[in-house]
Amino acid sequence: MSAAPNGAAPESPKEITVQTIPLDARSFQGDGEDQLSGLAWYKDHLILLPELKQLNNEGESDGYLFRIAKADIVDFLDGKSSPPIKVDRIPFFAAHVTKQFTDYQGFEAIAFKEDRVYMTFEAGRPGPDGRMRAYLVSGMVNPNPAEVRLDNELIEMPPPAQVGNASYESLMLMDDLLVSFFELNGAKIKNNDQEGPRAYAFSLSPRPSKLNSIPLPHIEYRITDATTANGDGKFWAINYYFPCEKGENSYEVAADNLADTYGKGTTHAERKQVERLLELQYVEKEGVIKLTNTPPIQLNLEDRPRNWEGLVRLDQRGFLIVTDEHPETILGFVAYP
Repeated sequence: MSAAPNGAAPESPKEITVQTIPLDARSFQGDGEDQLSGLAWYKDHLILLPELKQLNNEGESDGYLFRIAKADIVDFLDGKSSPPIKVDRIPFFAAHVTKQFTDYQGFEAIAFKEDRVYMTFEAGRPGPDGRMRAYLVSGMVNPNPAEVRLDNELIEMPPPAQVGNASYESLMLMDDLLVSFFELNGAKIKNNDQEGPRAYAFSLSPRPSKLNSIPLPHIEYRITDATTANGDGKFWAINYYFPCEKGENSYEVAADNLADTYGKGTTHAERKQVERLLELQYVEKEGVIKLTNTPPIQLNLEDRPRNWEGLVRLDQRGFLIVTDEHPETILGFVAYP
């Protein structure tokens, strides 16, 4: 669906229902305590990233990532297997990095290129005695036995605005370019530096080195994860709004130009939360990221807001998407419209 001509009100767009993929909960902690914060493909497995706020280097590993075979997901969607789907744990070694910070807050994004892993984490809190900070780290995947181990090097990504629980929560990979997005890019977000970056670009060789900042369009609400880019530089991102954020986590919201252009689906017109996917494109010759003319994919909303934190493509079928702990741990499939 495209915008209505001659300024007419757009028709109500179709919303896509999220198909829940039941997981074997025995690998997870109870009540969503893992707080999943990212998704990425590593070869033929889906990797689920928990925030890992409590790392401990006194056991067999500092913590765990989670792994699901792609074939198991496809078989479930094709009706060839019965749930729940098996989830494996991958030992993760990162405490040697995070213990440098007394205000470490957890990991937020993950991406893989061959056997290298790239992740972001945040530290600090906004306010008179502190500030939010974000860092990019990289490391190695060792296949036998399977484990992920981070290097010691850090690259700081100063947030352009100080908002509670807001940092660089997305990673987009395109060939040897890695881009990390600040999650708040609305028109009313007050920048510390009016020329401050909204996204950082890194060259991979294979360890990341900072290139430059990339301008982004104003997008209201949070951007919480992104897919890899295709050959044309196009990728998708989660655009999410939780209307009950309070205190230091609250932020100002301007007019939703995307809703004005493409309309609101039935449940989006009824509820305050926003759960949708946006297509963007990195235009290499201009050095910018733009919204494409593809309409947003609006998810059919439930009464409870679902805090979607991870996103990947699933071949030509659509997307896999995951929540953190609100309202619970949910892995879902979103079909292409």
